[in-house]
Amino acid sequence: MNIPESALQTDRAGPLSGLTVIDLTRVLAGPYATMILADLGARVVKVEVPERGDDSRHFGPFINGKSGYFMSMNRGKESIALDLKADDDRLIFEALLDKADIVAENFRPGTMEKLGYGWDALHARWPQLIYAAMSGFGHTGPYSKRAAYDLVAQAMGGVMSVTGHPGSPPTKAGSSIGDVCAGMFGSVGILAAVNERYVTGQGTKVDVAMLDSQVAILENHVIRYFSSGQVPGPIGNRHPSITPFESFACADGSFIAAAGNDALFRTMCEAIGRADLAVDKRFLTNDVRTEHQSALKKELEETFLPHGVDHWLAVFEDVGVPSGPINTVDKVVTDPQVLARKMIIETDDPIAGRVQMAGNPVKISGYDDPRERSAAPELDADRDQILFDFGIHKKA
Repeated sequence: MNIPESALQTDRAGPLSGLTVIDLTRVLAGPYATMILADLGARVVKVEVPERGDDSRHFGPFINGKSGYFMSMNRGKESIALDLKADDDRLIFEALLDKADIVAENFRPGTMEKLGYGWDALHARWPQLIYAAMSGFGHTGPYSKRAAYDLVAQAMGGVMSVTGHPGSPPTKAGSSIGDVCAGMFGSVGILAAVNERYVTGQGTKVDVAMLDSQVAILENHVIRYFSSGQVPGPIGNRHPSITPFESFACADGSFIAAAGNDALFRTMCEAIGRADLAVDKRFLTNDVRTEHQSALKKELEETFLPHGVDHWLAVFEDVGVPSGPINTVDKVVTDPQVLARKMIIETDDPIAGRVQMAGNPVKISGYDDPRERSAAPELDADRDQILFDFGIHKKA
C-alpha cells in the first residue's frame, strides 16, 4: 500500500494526521462530517464565500456576537474565503487541490459541475483526490436535483412517522438526525475511500444522501413491514419487539428499564419483589410479554410507584438489569460518565471566550483525546498561513 510518510510519524495529533481536506461544506451535514475528520487529526481547510461565509455563522445562539451553532460544527478547522467564480480565487482553489487528499461539498447536485469542479473534471486532473458529496437526495435518481433540509429528510425517510406516541402527529427527532446521520455516513465513506486509495492509488467519489441515511436508520421498521405487511407507527418509548423495554413512571418521575431476554426479566422480577410476574403465563416469554405489553407495564408501574427514580436505578444496577434516568440536557452535560469520557470539551475562542460543546465520541488507543480543542476560525482568518503552507504565496 502507498502509505504517506506523514501517516507513519509517531508524534501525530490523531490517526488522520497527514490527510488534508478542502472543505466546501456549510451549515450542518457536511461540516459535521469534516469536524469528525478534524477531531481525528486531519487538516481541514474550510473554503467559504467572501464576506458572508458559511450560512451557519449567522445562526444563533450567539456568544459575544459569534454563532455558537457555527462554533459547535467547525472547531479545529481553518478558514479561507474564495469566490470560485473569480479567476484569481479559482487559481488559489486549484493550488489547494494540488496538495489535498479530500475535497468535501454539500451543494445541490450540479453546482460543482457548473463551477467546473464536478467529479469527472476533478478526477481527470487530480486522479488521487477523493471527492465527497453530501446532499439531500444524492447524485442519482429522480429527486437528485431537489433541495432538502433536515426536516424534509426526516419526513420523507419515514423517521417522523415512527416517532412520538400512539395517536400523535408525525414528529421530528429532537436532534437534526437527517443532517447528522448524513455527516456520519459521509465520514465513514471518506475513510473507506482513503483505504481504497492506499490499495489502488486512485481517488473515488463518495455520494451520501440525507434521504438514504434516514432509510438506513429505520433498521427493524423496514424488515417488520416486509415481514408483516403492516405499516409501523409511533409507539412511544417502548421497543416494538422486546418487552419490557421502555420508560416507567414511579414516585418522582420516570426512568428507563430494559430486560432484553427472559433471564433478565426473571432477574428484574425477583429484584423488585414481583417473582410472580415471571411465572405469569402472560409474561413467560418475550413474545407473549410483547403481546401483553400494556398489562405488564401496568403491573410494573404499580410496583414502582412507592419509590423514586434513584431507588429503582440502584436496585437494577445491583442485579445487572440495564436501566437509566431520562436526563435533560443540563443533567447530561454534568453526568460523571459523560465528563469522564471527555464528551464535553472546551475551546478558547478569541471572541466568544471559553466555549463548551459536545466532544468526539471516537476514542482510539495511542492518541490523546484532549478536553480542550482548537476554536472555530473567523472568516478568512487563516488565509496567509494557508497560502504559505500550500506554496501559493510567501508568508509576509
